[in-house]
Amino acid sequence: MFAIKRISSRDNPFFKSVHKLSSSGRERREAGQTLLDGPHLLRAFLDAGGKPEHLLVNEAALQNDEVIALLGDCADVAQTQLDDALFSQLSELKTPNGLLTLAAIPSSRVEVAHAQFALLVEDIQDPGNLGSILRSAAAAGCDAVFLSPGCADAWSPKVLRAGMGGHFVLSIAESADLIKVAAEFTGKVMAASLLAEKSLYDSNLRGKLAFAIGNEGAGLSSALLDKAQQHFIIPMPGKVESLNAAAATAVCLFEAVRQRL
Repeated sequence: MFAIKRISSRDNPFFKSVHKLSSSGRERREAGQTLLDGPHLLRAFLDAGGKPEHLLVNEAALQNDEVIALLGDCADVAQTQLDDALFSQLSELKTPNGLLTLAAIPSSRVEVAHAQFALLVEDIQDPGNLGSILRSAAAAGCDAVFLSPGCADAWSPKVLRAGMGGHFVLSIAESADLIKVAAEFTGKVMAASLLAEKSLYDSNLRGKLAFAIGNEGAGLSSALLDKAQQHFIIPMPGKVESLNAAAATAVCLFEAVRQRL
């Protein structure tokens, strides 16, 4: 079977270091590590060629066939069983699924000039929205996502859960200067605007393309909006003022996908 160590004390140095990672974006950035919560994220990470640094389980997980299979796939990775009380301190889920993966945060792989189909995401602060945006970007085949300093922590547990593994097939650059990114991008930067006259569906979305996505309430800053070569409006015949940022992103991305098929 597996040589699984056991930790039952909250004073254990390793547990204390992992607990800091689970609750602090600053600790994650400084350590260059994050926690993946659950079997699905670990499987997505492995499928993308990721190498876990440590696996943590609770007692119930050792009776779960899916978890046991994953532990077998990672037999060369350090594995530790935590008492239930300790494990619950690391997982934000009300009912923890029993498996956590300590993993290195990947560095961004795609330089601005080489990006083909990208997102410039400005000050998206809700973790669920950001995770959904990253999930849509991955599903649509984007190669790069650039996040402003005002965005939620892309590698926080909440964003990772909402991203459903999309993180691992994207190049994600955090704390990016989006004005500089827009200037260096060699394709067309596009942005939604309620003042635009041209519809998304009448726009040419083929070729090298980036969508600029704005904050949930304030939208795009005027500085970034000015950097976009084309503005468009998403037609909304219903009686609402605007779409949720994640929903609007998905609409834009998959209209581009439709045109490229």
